[in-house]
Amino acid sequence: MSCKTKLHPLRTSAETGIAAGGALALYRGAWSIVSALAPLMLRARAGRGKEDPARIGEREGRASRARPGGILVWVHGASVGESIAALPLIAALLERADRHVLVTTGTVTSARLMAERLPPRAFHQYAPLDSASSVRRFLDHWRPDLALFVESEFWPNLLLATHARRVPMALINARISERSFRGWRRASALAKLLLSSFDACLAQDEATASRLTRLGGRSVKVSGSLKADAAPLPVDQAALDQFEAALGSRPLFVAASTHPGEETLLLDVALKLRERHPNALTVLVPRHPARGPEIETMALERGFETQRRSTGALPGPGTEIHVADTLGELGLFYRAGTFAFLGGSLIAHGGQNPLEPARLGTAVITGPHTHNFDETFRALLEAQGEGLVRTSEDLHALVARLIDDPELARRLGERARAAAAGMAGALQDSIDVAEALLARHACA
Repeated sequence: MSCKTKLHPLRTSAETGIAAGGALALYRGAWSIVSALAPLMLRARAGRGKEDPARIGEREGRASRARPGGILVWVHGASVGESIAALPLIAALLERADRHVLVTTGTVTSARLMAERLPPRAFHQYAPLDSASSVRRFLDHWRPDLALFVESEFWPNLLLATHARRVPMALINARISERSFRGWRRASALAKLLLSSFDACLAQDEATASRLTRLGGRSVKVSGSLKADAAPLPVDQAALDQFEAALGSRPLFVAASTHPGEETLLLDVALKLRERHPNALTVLVPRHPARGPEIETMALERGFETQRRSTGALPGPGTEIHVADTLGELGLFYRAGTFAFLGGSLIAHGGQNPLEPARLGTAVITGPHTHNFDETFRALLEAQGEGLVRTSEDLHALVARLIDDPELARRLGERARAAAAGMAGALQDSIDVAEALLARHACA
């Protein structure tokens, strides 16, 4: 690449610039008020377990470690899913010994997972609040050579300040639901200004690519999902062996990443299963492990013999509900089962990542609300031939049929695995974009 190549300016017409400027002024004015209250808000969130009290300074842009020398690539993801999806890309970028990777996220859970799974020369910091002062402190300290934003987090101050410092930027693994698209259309001038910050946009699917282009994105390309290229979810083999030994030959129903409002419906399913399969075990894996005691109470009040995994207990012969309120064990339960229901889909949350079970050969069952992963669910369900349920009654009927016909469950799982493998390719595209932008930055 020629060193004469320059980073692009923001692309806005005069009319668009005026409209975007007005929206941006209102946004920044609101943040100037919020900033004064930020310390109190952060401490209150820490008291509820939503922030790490020892690292609150990071949320205000105050780094907790020195910037390493050499090239620093900054990867930002909102939470667990985005940061895990980026792990193979991080590993690939670190094949050059002169590089380090800074990973920012906004949740306590993602910080814990990154502490466990980031490779050497990669490290985690909490993302700064989107106030001008927090963003300025963050960028003054870290001075990244490249910024990669994963999926769909658009923080105006952070994006525009990063671009203003001539840091090359890419939106990778981009995903924008129809609902989010409609919201951004109502602020179309601001959306165009923000998306113009990116030198490249890699979309997970055609629908997202079309939405990004219509909102003003440049160099938009469909690359598939990084999650299809990700390594299978890890598992502690000894823990899996212990669980399977405790399970024995009992039928297993796994409900993963469940959300408030779904557990009552899933307990209805477990109650009906008990009539036909009295020895069946239902595993409820809440999206947020801190909800374990709440779910245990719900199950006990319904008359189920219940255990919480966080207590160290394995399912006993009489256990009917096993509440898996631990972190990072979905890989264990997807391997133990032949099919799994994915939560956030019987309520209007939008579903959870179906590629994680599919890549392990576990058949996917989902409710009707899948807008977070529409294209992925569509491809997997088309390959399986079934798996979509609309009510708890539908879910019970399908679960009972898969328990009665293990060979059918196995076939659906293999179809899901093959479909997931066909979605791979985003990793190499992301590497190519990152390397091209780093080369351009070196020439600047």
